[in-house]
Amino acid sequence: MPRLLRVTLLSARDLLAAAGPFVLIALVLLVGAYFLLKPTPPRRVVLATGPAFSDFESFGKRYQDELKRHGIEVTLRATEGSTANRRLLRDAKHDVDFGFMRGGTSETVLAAEEAKGGMALVSLGSLFYEPVWIFYRTDAAKKLPGGRLASLLPLRDWRVNTGARGSGPTPILLRLLQANGIARDAVKLDRQEQGPAVAAFLDGSLDALVLVSAPEGAAVQVLLREPGIALYEFDQAEAYSRRFAYLNRVVLPRGIVDFAKDSPPHDVPLLAPTTMLVAREDTHPALVQLFVQAAHRIHGEPGWFAHARQFPSARDSELPLAREAERFYRSGPPLLQRYLPFWLANLIDRMWVALLSIIALLIPLGRIVPPLYQFRVRSRIFRWYRHLRGIEQELASGGTPPAELLAALERLEAKAERITVPLSYTDELYALRSHIGMVRERLRLAR
Repeated sequence: MPRLLRVTLLSARDLLAAAGPFVLIALVLLVGAYFLLKPTPPRRVVLATGPAFSDFESFGKRYQDELKRHGIEVTLRATEGSTANRRLLRDAKHDVDFGFMRGGTSETVLAAEEAKGGMALVSLGSLFYEPVWIFYRTDAAKKLPGGRLASLLPLRDWRVNTGARGSGPTPILLRLLQANGIARDAVKLDRQEQGPAVAAFLDGSLDALVLVSAPEGAAVQVLLREPGIALYEFDQAEAYSRRFAYLNRVVLPRGIVDFAKDSPPHDVPLLAPTTMLVAREDTHPALVQLFVQAAHRIHGEPGWFAHARQFPSARDSELPLAREAERFYRSGPPLLQRYLPFWLANLIDRMWVALLSIIALLIPLGRIVPPLYQFRVRSRIFRWYRHLRGIEQELASGGTPPAELLAALERLEAKAERITVPLSYTDELYALRSHIGMVRERLRLAR
């Protein structure tokens, strides 16, 4: 058993010596490809959300929980809203990686940014509808025909808050007012942040409050149930959606707010842009894939304005779709991620091209390994033939007594007996021993 083990170890040693250089080359190429491709994503990312208590903030917390399962820490960056998020993403000085961005809210900002350059952005898809909610106080509408706000024209005489600078409601409302023939400079708007604005609206300091938010937003939920607060109905929603491509006609279904109270008492037409999840173009592909998968779990549920699995979607995106997002919408999550842990599946997915290239390079080089291995094993036998040949030559020249040559042959045979080779090469070892016996016979005849 020890001898068999020694034979096996020697064989492994020869194999390692023969294949070692190629294994080393493969490891060097693999490590080089790893550092070049950087398959492992960063463990910390920054997601630009929106104001406190907004739907952007609430969704951001859900992304935190989803990415935490994969060991990714998502830091939420509170901002004024969609326009501010876009500025942060395009500015290389900031460390923001992802952000929520509402469609159609920053065309002028985009034009200015494109002129001065900046980080290129890509979309991960549309996530949800964000209706334009125009809440107004019923006491402010008493003097209007029917006691309700039937058009946008009275807003120019009201105290209306559209959110802080950098938020989304202001650009959308101004475009709607301009479509009704109201010039931009004819409107005086309050620009308070959402929290103080809701408080001012409820205590009567404001006549109307404009929000662009998913219904999950805390402010929307409160105002829809507050007595003395009414919601403007976009009876011309279809016409607005034809004029502005980024706006969609959606319907707040009857009873969706409170079935017991039948609130609202009828279907309410609204206008809604879609919100995108946006990333920098150079964001790690694995992170993009993880965020798209998280979006599928978070926004794929049915809601007030969308059916199940309607979102996330590759449609209604004003920015180019990220390659990883396009891949997800086309074929779902990567096959390996369905069966393997994320880190392993991602590593294989990012490295398989490099692995195949390395294998293709090493296959022709690997053909040298068997001959090298064979040479190393056989050399342990063949090198003794030189000594055997030397004894024969001394015998033929007659310069050395046969007795001395026989003693040298005995020493040679003793060393040959200690030679160990794999079983497949023992025939050559026995051939050496038989040749030693032939030379011994000649020496005995010469004495």
